[in-house]
Amino acid sequence: MPDLDCQMVFADVVVVIPALNEQESLPLVLRDLPSVSRVIVADNGSNDKTAVVAAEEGAHVVTENRKGYGSACLCGLAEMRRLIDGKEISPEMVVFIDADYSDHPTELPAVIDPIRQGTADLVIGSRIDGQAEPGAMPPQSIYGNKLACFLMRVLFGVRYTDLGPFRAIRLDALEQLQMCDTNFGWTVEMQIKAARHKLRIAEVPVSYRKRIGVSKISGTVSGTIQAGWKILFLIAKYGLSRTQGGTWAV
Repeated sequence: MPDLDCQMVFADVVVVIPALNEQESLPLVLRDLPSVSRVIVADNGSNDKTAVVAAEEGAHVVTENRKGYGSACLCGLAEMRRLIDGKEISPEMVVFIDADYSDHPTELPAVIDPIRQGTADLVIGSRIDGQAEPGAMPPQSIYGNKLACFLMRVLFGVRYTDLGPFRAIRLDALEQLQMCDTNFGWTVEMQIKAARHKLRIAEVPVSYRKRIGVSKISGTVSGTIQAGWKILFLIAKYGLSRTQGGTWAV
């Protein structure tokens, strides 16, 4: 019997999917997503048919040749703003999900539910609290998440269990954050700034499986080192930017 939630139309939701060489997995993501206002795929300069298959599945495709996860997300958001200004869409929230089919797109209703209920501004899909397939999160990802979340709790007084990419945020709250990171620090920047702006934050358990293809981050030694360094750098940067009085420096 089909999932009734997946047959609903979420007209107040825009989904942004950063993608780089995901021609095999992206169609599965798009087919599993519930109906939303618009799905924007930000192709990060793929050299395969990622953009082609995305368009074939009905996604709104934009291209960002400047490499970086954050660059692709920012490109998708810029296109969303263009569509809003043109009165083509009027979303209340934005959902981010990866293109590698590691997350379960059918769980979107659960991820956005705290926002729709009026109890949260930002919702993180927690792979740690949910059901992760064995081997889906390599040891370096697990330990890196634990360290980053511990440091954010110490420095910013907010409890997270994960830096998971599957997340939802109110549009007005997102605009307050003035996101700017262009690569590996995108998720942690959002979570730090959410604490800084005193957003209402929630986590919901999500399922997680082995991705299709090789991860650009945890799948390589250089990617793991670069991501880990950037995440720790941002935590330190924002942690040290508070004045002695405990307020945030401009």
